[in-house]
Amino acid sequence: MINSMQDSYDDVSNIHRRYTLTLINPSSRIHSLALSLIVTTLLVATVVFGYLKSDDFIVRLAAVLAILASTQYLDSCYSKNKEYSKSLHMSLFGNILWLVILLSGILAVTVLSKSEASIFYVIEGMFLFAGFRIGLFTTVFGASMKKAWAACFIQPLAMFLALVPMNLWTKILEPQTFLIGFTFLGIATVWSYLTDRAGKPGVKSTHKLVQAYLVSKSKNDSSEMESLMEEVSKKSKITTRQIRLCSQDNKTDFRMVIPEIHPGPFHPVGGSNIPYLIYKNMGSSAMVMHGVSDHSLNLPSQEEVESYLRSLTDYSVPQKGLTCTEPVTVQINKGRAVGLLFDKTAVLFLSLSPHGMEDIPSSIKSEIDQFSKNRNFSQVLIVDCHNAMGGEISQNNSEDLLKAAKSCLETLITKETYPLEFGYANSDAMKVNSTDLALGGLGVLCLSINKKKYFLGWADANNMQNGIREYVVNHFTKNGHALLEICTSDSHYSVTPARNKHGYYQFGATSKPQQIADWYLDIAKNAEKNINTGYYEILENSSNVKVMGSTIFQDYSKALDRALKITQVFALGTIGFFISTLFL
Repeated sequence: MINSMQDSYDDVSNIHRRYTLTLINPSSRIHSLALSLIVTTLLVATVVFGYLKSDDFIVRLAAVLAILASTQYLDSCYSKNKEYSKSLHMSLFGNILWLVILLSGILAVTVLSKSEASIFYVIEGMFLFAGFRIGLFTTVFGASMKKAWAACFIQPLAMFLALVPMNLWTKILEPQTFLIGFTFLGIATVWSYLTDRAGKPGVKSTHKLVQAYLVSKSKNDSSEMESLMEEVSKKSKITTRQIRLCSQDNKTDFRMVIPEIHPGPFHPVGGSNIPYLIYKNMGSSAMVMHGVSDHSLNLPSQEEVESYLRSLTDYSVPQKGLTCTEPVTVQINKGRAVGLLFDKTAVLFLSLSPHGMEDIPSSIKSEIDQFSKNRNFSQVLIVDCHNAMGGEISQNNSEDLLKAAKSCLETLITKETYPLEFGYANSDAMKVNSTDLALGGLGVLCLSINKKKYFLGWADANNMQNGIREYVVNHFTKNGHALLEICTSDSHYSVTPARNKHGYYQFGATSKPQQIADWYLDIAKNAEKNINTGYYEILENSSNVKVMGSTIFQDYSKALDRALKITQVFALGTIGFFISTLFL
């Protein structure tokens, strides 16, 4: 289990790195169209002035631009989802490739002291453009190889015929030119065939995986991606634990939810927005925490999400009471543990903030569970605060976190218990809107224990900017309040697509620290006003749902790695072959 969680983290991190390759596209179709016009204008100028030595630039430019616009629309018809933006991107990068070939031809003429730039390079660029289109039609557009071959010449050939005088058109059919051109098309065909099979046997079609991912991102349509993931997901028994705080008159009901499932894999697929859905399911009076789990416990589809949410109404109540201890905070080097004890059930909040880490590994939970049994705790509910960005937890930090957790539990045993008073408030009425927050917004729980008030902050967000937690804690201290921790839900919901290496905005990436601190303090004051004497219940629920498991990420990661290696080999081979043609 320990190794599987670590492997899952490595695979997901690798997939995230591959995700950055999608960021090279322009951010909108307007940008793509504008850049296409600029590149095509340069391409026409290079052909007219550099190769043809002609003066009919305006006429040929007008003809080529008209063809460009019409063929860009026509290309979108070959897309499985009729996406015009993809055809614009393909046109842009294809024309950039053609322009590079033309400039390379002129450079070769200069270096090799040739008399003039041959029209051969214009034709060669056209064939490379067509081969490039075969690759994109089969991988991104979802076209069959037959359709890709049928469509690959539509734009390049039409542009060539408008660019070059009619008496030069037959140059395409010269044996050497024809053979070289179709060699590039053959390379593209073989590349497409091999990359599509790169993920076998785990991934039947790498191209379908890429297409499903792009559709989910560009059209906010998760159906194709969820269908692929659900095929290989398996049923598993998932435990969800809650601490329910309820006022004596039963009018106030708050839940601290610690699910075993993990948000993800990415918006809008599967359980990416599961923290908010649980939050709404609890009447917007809840904090949905990040438990000790990783992406292997993702729900693969909306259907499984709905099944899981329905199951939450069926739970047992193994423990209830009227009292709890004051909180205990233990800091050992970077590791910090904050704990509360409800009779024999302890709640631990673990963090390395401001230093950060990825998901807490199951090895830490296993050791804490064993330690707690030896100390006669009935159970320990562990919350991964997930409140600072970082990588895999190091051995030293892991040991410090464990020491802090054990010391905290040892201290809790000695603490007196006091009547429970609590108050809760959220940001729903404040209309807090920020691209680094998900739909659940912010929440604050106020615990009044032994005439002292302690606050716990929550954000429906995917992690936090390093140092934000400390900034807010300091702001609370200056205003006479004790903020124990801030936790995030690790939601994978995204208000707007994030064009960065993470694929999301962590809380604090776009919101200012002072703004965040003021939000929390305002909510804390409202929570303080809502304090009531109450009781607690420990709720336990078991759900039988499909989860993605760790092998799916291994398969996806391997498929992408193999496809990328194949691409690198073919790219180097194509470049080498092209360079050799410059000497002809």
